[in-house]
Amino acid sequence: MTDRDRTPDGRPQNARPRDALGRPLPPGEEGVPRVPDDLDLDTEETISEGQRLLDHGHPFHAHEVFESMWKKAPPEERPLWQGLAQLAVGLTHLLRGNPRGAASLLQQARSRIRHYEDAPPYRLDIDGLSTWATHLLTEIERGDPTDEPPIPMLRMP
Repeated sequence: MTDRDRTPDGRPQNARPRDALGRPLPPGEEGVPRVPDDLDLDTEETISEGQRLLDHGHPFHAHEVFESMWKKAPPEERPLWQGLAQLAVGLTHLLRGNPRGAASLLQQARSRIRHYEDAPPYRLDIDGLSTWATHLLTEIERGDPTDEPPIPMLRMP
């Protein structure tokens, strides 16, 4: 049995390289840059970086960016950031060929972000993101999810 990679404080971690969808690659293979565990962006930087990662086909990494904000956000905003993280990881599951997992996460995400419909914070397009999730859920329910789903747009046009 091999020893697991550990953080300096002894917590287990997987330092293997990952592909664009966050899947571990064999040791020694070239992966995409990872999101640092200690990422500390403000809200504007988080939204911009999340969108950049989504635009470049890295929804798993966008999920990690949103998750870092979710962990430090004030309690009233945590469902928003959790919902955005779930949208991104739902897209990840869909692109990995797991429509069932994608549907579950997209439903949970839509439920969380809808609480912000009346007063969307940070110019986020809550209605557009909800519509995007509903579109993907409809395709999944029909048994015909697309191999190239549209990229969600986080901000209002």
